Amino acid sequence: MSALPRFVRENSLTLAFGGGFLLSLVGQALAGHANFNNELIAENLHPVTFWGYLRTSDFAVDVTENWQSEFLQFFLYVFGTVWLLQRGSPESKVMHKAGPQSDEEQKVGRYATEESPRWAAAGGLRQSLYSRSLGIVMCLIFLLSWLAQSITGSAAFNERHLRDLQAPISWGAYLGSADFWDRTLQNWQSELLAVASMAILSVFLRQRGSPESKPVGSPHSSTGVEG
Repeated sequence: MSALPRFVRENSLTLAFGGGFLLSLVGQALAGHANFNNELIAENLHPVTFWGYLRTSDFAVDVTENWQSEFLQFFLYVFGTVWLLQRGSPESKVMHKAGPQSDEEQKVGRYATEESPRWAAAGGLRQSLYSRSLGIVMCLIFLLSWLAQSITGSAAFNERHLRDLQAPISWGAYLGSADFWDRTLQNWQSELLAVASMAILSVFLRQRGSPESKPVGSPHSSTGVEG
């Protein structure tokens, strides 16, 4: 097997979803551009080019409001599953393993192997940070994308106000506005519903061959078992 097909096969999950992300982002940009120009024409304003639309706050806020909710979902899921359990779900640890587990179970410090990441064998702050690095990075991306949403959302909100000959508002005032929280909470509720549904539906339903599902013949009460 040549190096390229082997690389594709060994990274096919990331490549497939990454490619799907890019295609959907392009599709969103095309549809958003058409809709944005329809609104401008309806208001007797000049339409913008596609590349001009990509530089607008309308496009930026639509992208970032989805990103922040997705990374919030994974941040909460990564940290929540340390302590929270769901009997019978492959998305949960087994009932007696709630918590961060022992150094031996996590293969850190003196229990690290030759193949362990270097910071897993280190002590102190480096090990503490690396032990939580996935959740920390997810949280940082969420906070940055939420900040970007607030800034671009404020700009888009004020652009609409100016077109309607209304006074713009400050970024701080926008953070307390119904527009900001409507954009935010409608995404949060869908992400939290998706996680809760996956946790409970995977107790009773199966997908053969998927690590997100238990083996087809496993009892409903089997917890933390992947197929």
